[in-house]
Amino acid sequence: MATYTIVTIVGSLRKESFSLKIANALARLAPPSLKLDVTTLENISFFNQDLEAAPPADWLALRDKLQKSNGVLFVTPEYNRSIPGVLKNAIDVASRPYGKSSFLGKPVGIVGNSPGALGGVSAVKHLQNILPGISGPILGQPEVYLNGVGDAFNDKGELVREAVQKVLQQYVDAFAAFIEKHNR
Repeated sequence: MATYTIVTIVGSLRKESFSLKIANALARLAPPSLKLDVTTLENISFFNQDLEAAPPADWLALRDKLQKSNGVLFVTPEYNRSIPGVLKNAIDVASRPYGKSSFLGKPVGIVGNSPGALGGVSAVKHLQNILPGISGPILGQPEVYLNGVGDAFNDKGELVREAVQKVLQQYVDAFAAFIEKHNR
């Protein structure tokens, strides 16, 4: 059985972010066919097209990591009814230069989350609007909008809420099948 490397992009910079905890939980729950490379964005400098002639090393490293991967999984909170600015910046960095997106052809999954009631629905929908044209196919079902995640983890960052674990297990299993289908 093949093992597929999935760049798992965490859309939050906070050290104890729910998105990071969810990404790590998904990495632990993933079947042996998936290796989730949990990737944070604190070292990605701001996109500026003027720098494209000699891109910064952090841009090149992100682009290279994505190009070598078999897929991408976004785990993101919702900020002001959209995606965090740091995530949009990383997408802008990785989707350039024009016509050479590092996401191109990569199957994509999206997991939204929030300590509030809506579970990151708007953030997921915005990613679904941004990614077509610069990425590969996006997993449509199941959709995951994790709400009320504030008490889903213990003080060690371990997932302790069984209902959330069940949803994440179903999602990562479906994502593994999606990745295999699109990497044949």
